[in-house]
Amino acid sequence: NVNSAQAQVVAEQARVKQTAAAFVRQQKLLPKGYTSQSEFDAAQAALRASQSALTAAQAQLANAREQLSYTSLISEAPGVITARQAEVGQVVQATVPIFSLARDGERDAVFNVYESLLAEPPSDKTVVVSLLGNPNIKTTGTVREITPAVSAQTGTVQVKVTLHGLPEGMQLGSVVSATAKTAGKSAVELPWSALTKNLSEPAVWLVDGDGKAQLHNVTVGRYLTGKVIVSDGLDAGQKVIIAGGQLLHPGMKVEIAENTYKDLAPGADQ
Repeated sequence: NVNSAQAQVVAEQARVKQTAAAFVRQQKLLPKGYTSQSEFDAAQAALRASQSALTAAQAQLANAREQLSYTSLISEAPGVITARQAEVGQVVQATVPIFSLARDGERDAVFNVYESLLAEPPSDKTVVVSLLGNPNIKTTGTVREITPAVSAQTGTVQVKVTLHGLPEGMQLGSVVSATAKTAGKSAVELPWSALTKNLSEPAVWLVDGDGKAQLHNVTVGRYLTGKVIVSDGLDAGQKVIIAGGQLLHPGMKVEIAENTYKDLAPGADQ
């Protein structure tokens, strides 16, 4: 550390001073014959060795000070700390992030969005961003960046929306929600009991024109509590069997009962 390196430099400086004084005495005594050449050479070698040791100690001190400077975290720009990745007293390796900083300037709203929601671009490029705690505080923005990779932990992609001005009350670190307009897409809402599978694919049982059960593959857009949203594979007017599917087989004659599933979307056939 710096303190031990400084102490080493002080010790080497004292040693240089001592060997320099001894060498000066030898220089004065040698011409008068009061000392030998070997003693003079030894004093000169001791001085040079102490000077080299002082240079090495000074280099170690400079290196220790440089390493110490790395422990001072200095931001390149003003901003707000949004996350802390280390605790007080924790020993961390070099290059390990300690803080996440949001720069004070042009603001972005950052969202983690499921990839399926980005399959089709929104019809309107403008995104309305509202404060979660007070939806009346809102502004608009445009999508600036979509990360190309899906997070392995959350299964989402990160979307950054550049905000067009900040209203009073919407500060750095505020929790916000976003609303975007997308093109409408038809889908069918069915109860969980209607869903089965054909090998490894999701499927439902349909009643054909002859009143017989037929297994039909579908594409599930979303799984919700107690129901599923079928995004593809069903047409208007088709009759879906929503109960007893485990007892059916292709071509089995079925009897259409009166609709008793009250939560079925209006217009859907049972």
